[in-house]
Amino acid sequence: MAAWGKCFDPNGARHGIPTFPWRCAPDGYATRRQLRARGLRPGGQPVAAQVLRPRYRRGPLVAYLYRLDQAKPVRPMTPAKRAALAKANTARRTCPQCRTDAGYVIPNSLGVCVPCAFPDDEQRAA
Repeated sequence: MAAWGKCFDPNGARHGIPTFPWRCAPDGYATRRQLRARGLRPGGQPVAAQVLRPRYRRGPLVAYLYRLDQAKPVRPMTPAKRAALAKANTARRTCPQCRTDAGYVIPNSLGVCVPCAFPDDEQRAA
C-alpha cells in the first residue's frame, strides 16, 4: 500500500505532472496506444499526466497520458506513403547475399536468409 501512495499525486506536486497508480487513470486520458486504437494521435499536445507502476528493486514503469479532448484524428495513408512502406518491407525481406525474396523479414542477428547463413544444414537435410 505504501508503493501505491508514492504513485498517487493528482496535483503534480511531487512529480511535476499529475501522477496516478497503474490502471487508475481518470477518464479523459489515454496512452499513445489507446489513442491509436481509437483512431487518434496526440497531435502535438504535451504529456498531460502519467501512470506509474512500482517494481521491485528497479525504477517504476511509466506510461505517459494525453488528453482525449485535444487528440486529433490519425492522418490517412497516402498512396506515396503506402508505396514507400511496401518498398521498405520488400527490402527487409530481400537477402543481400543471394538477392532473393526470403518470404520473411531477415533477422538482424543473421543479416542474410537462413539458407545463406547455414549452407551446410541444407546439404545434410537432402
